[in-house]
Amino acid sequence: GGHYRPPHCFARYKSAILVAYRNQEKYLRHLLYYIHPFLQRQQLTYTVYLIQQVGTGSFNRAKLLNVGVREAMKDEEWDCLVLHDVDLVPENDYNLYICDEYYPKHMASAMDKFQYTLPYKSFFGGVSALTPEHYMKINGFPNTYWGDGGEYDDIATRIHLAGMKIVRTSPQLGRYRVMDYSEETEIQEPWRRPPSRHNTRKTWKADGMNTLQFRLLSRTKHPLYTKITVD
Repeated sequence: GGHYRPPHCFARYKSAILVAYRNQEKYLRHLLYYIHPFLQRQQLTYTVYLIQQVGTGSFNRAKLLNVGVREAMKDEEWDCLVLHDVDLVPENDYNLYICDEYYPKHMASAMDKFQYTLPYKSFFGGVSALTPEHYMKINGFPNTYWGDGGEYDDIATRIHLAGMKIVRTSPQLGRYRVMDYSEETEIQEPWRRPPSRHNTRKTWKADGMNTLQFRLLSRTKHPLYTKITVD
């Protein structure tokens, strides 16, 4: 099921790695190839969860991550929830997949496609780490973002509205390579900030973990991940 605990020591941290997914087989293989040895070198107890959306409708990454959190918390009292895009691979072993005690942490602070800088100041996309307490404090992610873009800005706003701030992994450590297979490349220019279609200030308490509805179709353990399939 993609679960690991160090054989020769007691891990100080337990992290759930949550990947929202649909039909990105190449990216997934690439990520799994790198992420397991990377996390094991950090001597973490962890599980990789793949949350898959069925059907041909618009992709809803944010809602899938809510589902992942709900399901992962049934398995273990995780110290940290790491929300991970499927097409990102970390470059530096010292980028620890653990949470900040006080605030949500943005980990992908330097991606190669942005020349290793932030595309804009409030960017919270790619890879981020929140404790379960942080996640519930912001009421999770919005469930209403169908199609790509915008949900991570919503989260950045939620974090501030909940009285917290974003801490970032330093650019020296938070370096990521973006996998790019030409036949699957998105047409939009990725560094453009997507326009927000939501009034987060008004909606964040009424749309999130407290209104999450989904149908669990299956939950299967593969050698390198636990796959949660939902409608």
